[in-house]
Amino acid sequence: MKHSKIPLSQTVVTLCKTHNIKHIVISPGSRNAPLTIGFTHDDFFECYSIVDERCAAFFALGIAQQLQEPVAVVCTSGSALLNYYPAVSEAYYSRIPLVVLSADRPKHLIGIGDGQTIKQTNVYGEHSLYNANLKLDLLGKKRRNKDDELPILKSIENKLEYFLGLQKDIQTYNESEIHDALTVAKLESAPVHINIPFDEPLYDTVEELTIKPKPFNLKSRIEKIDEFEIDSLLDLWHSAKRKMILVGVLQPNSIEEQWIQQIADDDSILVFTETTSNLSHPDFFPSIDKIIAPLEAEEFKALQPDILLTFGGLVVSKKIKAFLRQYKPEHHWHVDMLRANDTFFSLSKHVQLTPNTFLETFFSKVTHHTKSTYKSSWLSVREKRRKRHQSYLKTISFSDFKAFDSILKSIPKDSQLQVGNSSAIRYTQLFQLRKDISVFCNRGTSGIDGSTSTAVGSAVVSNQRVTFITGDLSFFYDSNALWNNYIPNSFRIIVINNGGGGIFRILPGHKNTENFDTYFETKHHLTANQLCEMYGFEYHYVSNEAALNESLDSFYSVSSQPKLLEVFTPSTVNDEILLDYFKFIK
Repeated sequence: MKHSKIPLSQTVVTLCKTHNIKHIVISPGSRNAPLTIGFTHDDFFECYSIVDERCAAFFALGIAQQLQEPVAVVCTSGSALLNYYPAVSEAYYSRIPLVVLSADRPKHLIGIGDGQTIKQTNVYGEHSLYNANLKLDLLGKKRRNKDDELPILKSIENKLEYFLGLQKDIQTYNESEIHDALTVAKLESAPVHINIPFDEPLYDTVEELTIKPKPFNLKSRIEKIDEFEIDSLLDLWHSAKRKMILVGVLQPNSIEEQWIQQIADDDSILVFTETTSNLSHPDFFPSIDKIIAPLEAEEFKALQPDILLTFGGLVVSKKIKAFLRQYKPEHHWHVDMLRANDTFFSLSKHVQLTPNTFLETFFSKVTHHTKSTYKSSWLSVREKRRKRHQSYLKTISFSDFKAFDSILKSIPKDSQLQVGNSSAIRYTQLFQLRKDISVFCNRGTSGIDGSTSTAVGSAVVSNQRVTFITGDLSFFYDSNALWNNYIPNSFRIIVINNGGGGIFRILPGHKNTENFDTYFETKHHLTANQLCEMYGFEYHYVSNEAALNESLDSFYSVSSQPKLLEVFTPSTVNDEILLDYFKFIK
């Protein structure tokens, strides 16, 4: 097998293998050539070549999102690793294990005016949970100036012994740093950065490894149940008549059905879920804004919970955040192995368990269901809202709202839906999706950048067919995501093209002015047609309801290319239709 001649490169590649990191996303470069040689010549690794580093990092994030295991991205020195930053920050807030392996120049070449050099150490700051700054190998290096001279020793043998001793210390340090970084990525489900200095020559190879890493005990995450902590919550739970469970971003099948049913059987519990919660039951409350938006002060007071139990990642709905910040629960418990955000400024308990382990432990000790009309009264409200929702759809013209209704109904059974940010995820939240559809969205930083790349990465490793719904600005912003040789033919993209950033028309501001059109809504006349032709996508477009429904009938059929459907909607009516919706359902 071919290996880089550089011991440091061999060490990085070997320890990634030790930590079972199989998926390696590489962006072409010269300084990272030793790593590229090592990874691509070992059949253990699944390697991908993505030119655009920003796309590469989000592509890797999509893989890690699905597999829930560390995925590495490899880049050259200079600005390359800065292009990873959006994905690193998304991985940090979405708790996705992304491993950045950045090649660097030796210290003596930094800050002297050499090309492709920046200050790479700790470049991601607090958004990386571990920053390993490795040391340059000494073996085989020539003296470059008088400052590089070894101390004066009595003999050549003594010099060599001293030199080898330094290299041994460096090897030990590098191995330890790499192990620690990769362990943090796995146990903390977080991004880490390993910065790797290489000196030239970069392309020399050997047939056998010249390193022998020391054995290392791989750690695994262990849950520790604190029975006293669980017991301390039970009395409060049994006495509370209004208990609310709010679920944020959650992996599919995170909660066993028996605990879902036990929650649903309790009339004192309301369960609010989002499309990204991947949790459903006939008695739960999806489409939160549909319930919350029309409420008056007295109704908010009736909804205010005594106990708020939260788990999962970040929450999309601004309305539920505003409600719980104003009508605070007396007790807020968040269940999560790693973090607890005080989103509603009322956090009183962080239970460090996975949600399923907590529910299993907790509900095995719950002795009775509290008598309450809390759930039944709000189920009645939910039913009225749903009827008004259907009535409203019959009154409106073709628009974003109407398009999402048709599109979401068309998603194939037992498939995955990836959703872009901004308007796309907020419209999706207003509709009830089938239980067999799993939903993902980059809600860590909620940016429009990288959504397409993430969806592509997800589609490459998912055993489900993937459909991606996005707005026009997000799609064009990340169009290099299609510059990719790994997209499966079953992959589908639906672009809602309303000619600009439609969400800004919903927000307060002076609409229909030249300033607004240019600097907020950013009107445009772009289409995805030429991009599809360039990247080998089958392209379709529609601009009315009948054409959309007809096109969706065949859109998911087997094809020899991935497909993109562009849905053109009128930009000037979407905001009015959405704002009127909340008035209508009231």
